[in-house]
Amino acid sequence: MTRSIIELMPTAEDERVARHAAAAIALTVAEAAIPLPLPGVKPGFANIITLMVLMRWGWREAAWVSLLRVFAASLLLGQFLAPGFFLSLAGALASLLALAGAMRLPKKWFGPVSYSIFAAFAHIGAQLILARLWLVPHDGVFYLAPLFGAAAVLFGLVNGLVAVTLLRNLSDWESSRP
Repeated sequence: MTRSIIELMPTAEDERVARHAAAAIALTVAEAAIPLPLPGVKPGFANIITLMVLMRWGWREAAWVSLLRVFAASLLLGQFLAPGFFLSLAGALASLLALAGAMRLPKKWFGPVSYSIFAAFAHIGAQLILARLWLVPHDGVFYLAPLFGAAAVLFGLVNGLVAVTLLRNLSDWESSRP
């Protein structure tokens, strides 16, 4: 009997997704070390990477980066299958759906900053709904919505502006290379 060996060769896309997912994972782990004044309110720095991938390589690659980040970071932080993992996954899935819809809006008026704000609102909205349905058995959780909404605007705006700046600098750098 002969044994055959199957060798998988990663594509350039696979390597790009892995690099970006690694950067997003590193940002998530670093962010977990930052003390937060209110549980559940985080800057979401890893979303900058997801947004940059979305703008340069499309939704499919951004989805891979985002979902790989959620799973790998939860494993690294010891939260896999804990409530925080499911809240993060719900937020990531809702954000990806919001980004899929936002990309169909007129480019003249909508771009990375508005995409980031839409995704931040979708993220926190999904988390509040999941928390209400699963963790908090009453509607009191929705009293936090204005605070979380303000955080979504603030961090969505900041992350979107950072992504735009990085994309612009990356474009300038690439165009200046010989």
